[in-house]
Amino acid sequence: MTYSVEEHLWIPMEDGCRLGARLWKPDSADTSPVPVILEYIPYRKRDGTRERDEPMHSYFAQNGYAAVRVDMRGSGESEGHLADEYLQQEQDDALEVMRWLAAQPWCNGRIGMMGKSWGGFNSLQVAMRRPPELKAIITVYSTDNRYAGDIHYMGGCLLNDNLWWGSIMMMFQSRPPDPAIVGSAWREIWMERLKSLPFFQAQWLEHQTYDAYWKHGSVCEDYESIACPVLAVGGWADSYTNTVPSLLEHLSVPVRGIIGPWGHVYPHDGVPGPAIGFLQEALRWWDKWLKDEETGVMDDPALRLWLEDPMPPSTTREQSAGHWIGVPNWPDKDMEVQSLFFGKEGRLSTGTPQSEQNTDVWTVRSPQSHGRTGGEWMGVGCPGEMPADQRLDDGEALVFETAPLESDVSVVGRPEVRLRLSTDVAEAQIVARLSEVLPDGQVTRVSYQVLNLTHRNGHENPECLVPGEVYDVTVPLKVCGHRFAAGNRIRIAIGTAFWPLIWPAPYAATLSVHSGSTLILPVLDATRCSSQPVHFKAPEQGDQAPLSQISIGTLRRYSMQDWVGGSMDYVTDAVGGVFGSGVFRYDETDTTVEHNLKRHLSVHDDDPLSARYELTQFYHLARPGQDITLDLKSEMTCDKENFFLKAHLLVEEEGRIVFEQDYDRVIKRNFL
Repeated sequence: MTYSVEEHLWIPMEDGCRLGARLWKPDSADTSPVPVILEYIPYRKRDGTRERDEPMHSYFAQNGYAAVRVDMRGSGESEGHLADEYLQQEQDDALEVMRWLAAQPWCNGRIGMMGKSWGGFNSLQVAMRRPPELKAIITVYSTDNRYAGDIHYMGGCLLNDNLWWGSIMMMFQSRPPDPAIVGSAWREIWMERLKSLPFFQAQWLEHQTYDAYWKHGSVCEDYESIACPVLAVGGWADSYTNTVPSLLEHLSVPVRGIIGPWGHVYPHDGVPGPAIGFLQEALRWWDKWLKDEETGVMDDPALRLWLEDPMPPSTTREQSAGHWIGVPNWPDKDMEVQSLFFGKEGRLSTGTPQSEQNTDVWTVRSPQSHGRTGGEWMGVGCPGEMPADQRLDDGEALVFETAPLESDVSVVGRPEVRLRLSTDVAEAQIVARLSEVLPDGQVTRVSYQVLNLTHRNGHENPECLVPGEVYDVTVPLKVCGHRFAAGNRIRIAIGTAFWPLIWPAPYAATLSVHSGSTLILPVLDATRCSSQPVHFKAPEQGDQAPLSQISIGTLRRYSMQDWVGGSMDYVTDAVGGVFGSGVFRYDETDTTVEHNLKRHLSVHDDDPLSARYELTQFYHLARPGQDITLDLKSEMTCDKENFFLKAHLLVEEEGRIVFEQDYDRVIKRNFL
């Protein structure tokens, strides 16, 4: 089907603000109006996500849909101010955008909304508002709980990616609009954005518990508010895997889920592979709910997932071993729950728990650098990001493992570690890692979770621990789908720090684990679920965005132990692109973009207050009428009572400094 592309159009808001959009439209829509697919994000349609947008949205246009990619208020060429993530204003604007789209002569009034990450979040959030034009959504790599499941906190612990993401957002929002769109006013608009630039990472760190700030936009607060069908997609190498089964369990609307092996990229580009024909799956969803065509989507299993096979640990993985299975219903009432009990000499075994009279106690005090093999919190399909061989961290943890398995065990769902524990301090954190031990001794991580023990009873009202008192604590691990092979071993490891993923607690803790502690595994009869094989078509895409590569990027990830100074340093250094992808020019707009980023995290093994995070970024944007460079340096340190956040932004236009700003915040620690 032939289509046209409108590079830019203005969508007016009632308050006078205008949002910028890009439109892919079938030629036939002018005489036969069509449904619209909306993607609504702040990542700049013209020079940010253009490479990704073009093949996806042109594909929809080729198949009978108008596709609209809107930059949110205050981003790209859109007017106004972007003050934070997921604000009420963001949702209100989305409702106006839908009303405007539905009124266009080429739209038949029916809209589907989709997105990955931020776009996946706000697809769910806008669905909660029940706009009459919205008939279905596709949410990819999102969360139903903004506190427990996003990039800021995990298990009540502070993710170091809070600083990473906040710094990237500061850099993104420091970029100017395009003179070719907004005209000579571009510099005035740009200066206003720079002057009002939020210190994002500090804003998020001010809210250290699950308060009203995080409850806003968290679907878990009111699942019943969603009234349209939902297709939810996740990936094992991504950070948002828990959302898919949670939505399947709690939504009352037509809902289906897909979890593949991928990192944080759309599944038709999926890495680790295999990638799938995601755009064909999206069309099946849209055709059913926007065109009333019977496509069989509701005959699909509730959850289609990639069941991973045992694999040697590797920090870079292009392909995942395994196969697709379909789980007819979720939750699966036929799922077996297997209990494995902690025992003497590090044994993990079935049978009956040890008696209450048993007084076995195992202690651990991990060095603060424990966690260096953990990989990235959010994989994006680039080199070096996957978990390494866990043996290095296991040597600094409390480890329990089974005998070699007599038969395969397929774990699908959310394992739990139920601990009877005590500590010697009032504030402590733990990490639990579920791994598979291969016959040659290599250890591959399958799932994990961290927990701030002051959040043991929930994330709203933390409570100090009483040193020496024994607590029953449940640690739900991340959802996984993995086949532990016969002859291999299941291992659980417990540590008291997890650097560089999370910021250390203010005290180094000694943790005592008492007998009666248990690993709970949801075990699926994979043969039953494989009796009707799941097949996806090979990936298809639309037309590509014309690009020219200017230079090859590089990416390095490494850790260093200073045996004299005592620090452990973890470094990621990306040159040419934030993930080392290289420097490219968007040929259609003659725009060249370079984004370099270096992270340097350090900590002394015996001192949690020595933690330090330094992050530097360089951004170069060159196009007709603009030659802009941005330098942003961010850092974070702490003492027992406070976090210290600083940043320095330097902006140059054609080699001349036009803006410079320091940011400096002291934020009190709240059981964190």
